[in-house]
Amino acid sequence: MNRKQSTSAVFSDSKPHYELLDGLRGVAALLVIWYHVWEGFAFVGGGIIENFNHGYLAVDFFFMLSGFVISYAYDDRWHKMGLKNFFKRRLIRLHPMLIMGAIIGAITFILQGSTQWDGTQVSFSWVMIAMLLAMFFIPAVPNVGYEVRGNGEMFPLNGPSWSLFFEYIGNILYALIIRRLSNKALKILSALLGIALAYFAVMDLAGYGSIGVGWTLDKVNFFGGLIRMLFPFTLGMVLARNFKPVKINGAFWLCSAILVVLFAVPYLEGKYANGIYEIFCIACAFPIIVWLGASGSTNDKISSNICSFLGNISYPVYIIHYPFMYLFYAWMMSKPQCPSFGEALPIVVILIVGVILLAHFLLKIYDEPVRKYLSKRFLHTK
Repeated sequence: MNRKQSTSAVFSDSKPHYELLDGLRGVAALLVIWYHVWEGFAFVGGGIIENFNHGYLAVDFFFMLSGFVISYAYDDRWHKMGLKNFFKRRLIRLHPMLIMGAIIGAITFILQGSTQWDGTQVSFSWVMIAMLLAMFFIPAVPNVGYEVRGNGEMFPLNGPSWSLFFEYIGNILYALIIRRLSNKALKILSALLGIALAYFAVMDLAGYGSIGVGWTLDKVNFFGGLIRMLFPFTLGMVLARNFKPVKINGAFWLCSAILVVLFAVPYLEGKYANGIYEIFCIACAFPIIVWLGASGSTNDKISSNICSFLGNISYPVYIIHYPFMYLFYAWMMSKPQCPSFGEALPIVVILIVGVILLAHFLLKIYDEPVRKYLSKRFLHTK
């Protein structure tokens, strides 16, 4: 099996990465953008998401990848690393781009006119407070002054940061508790969490018609977001601890195609149907994809370069794209009626290509240099 180091793997916070899993994370990040494009048509047009309806499940796939990779990277290193260094490594890996996402979010919000969704004007001071709190990763409570967008997001300048909020919680719980569990205890914990998430999803306890919870700080979203993170995270750990590669060719392309198909499935009508489908994806389909992706290898330079590029930009793309989606939604709302997809297509192309190019640019001129500096400054190999 080929575990080739990508650019982002050259830092001291990780072992060599599973190259195909890096690539699949990049595919999922790009599919999130595509999902949010269609979400905009549903939001502005006042209807439902007509295409790529289950793209929000990419977040659950990210959580599973995170559990797999963290278990692989750190389970056998605690005797020489310790809690302090683990938390340093994770902060260095994740936080620089979180700060950049907050800054870009503030800039785009100001460009948008500093107005909430209902048209209420927001003062510059509140925008700066929201940016500062987001940079320190302090979530907003609904209806406070620094919840500047006015729709309850815990990170109103960059909505998808909510998933990193739960990612941080998962990292803390992993370091303090979960990593200490035996393989059997971990399997039991993951199974119990799976049952809890299945009940939450199938019974639609959030009332959204989907498992798309975690983005705001009310009780249902916090509890739902927590188990939504913990089940795939612990299941990813179970996969890593029990992983034995299978023989497979073309794993990257096969797994990418499966993700596209899974996310493209339309909303399933019926009292329990959509929740059952969501749990099928998280508990059955995603583990198979992760297992196949970890088993596969790239046998040609083109595939290897694609996986490396997608892996490198995956996190920057995910964490910076949504501020530009806000601008896209504002542009659509400025029209007398919701534009058709054909009318919006040139803007959509510019948006997606622009986000990819900006993500790669920020990776090279900001994220990698900052992480290299912080690693040399604060990480000490024992």
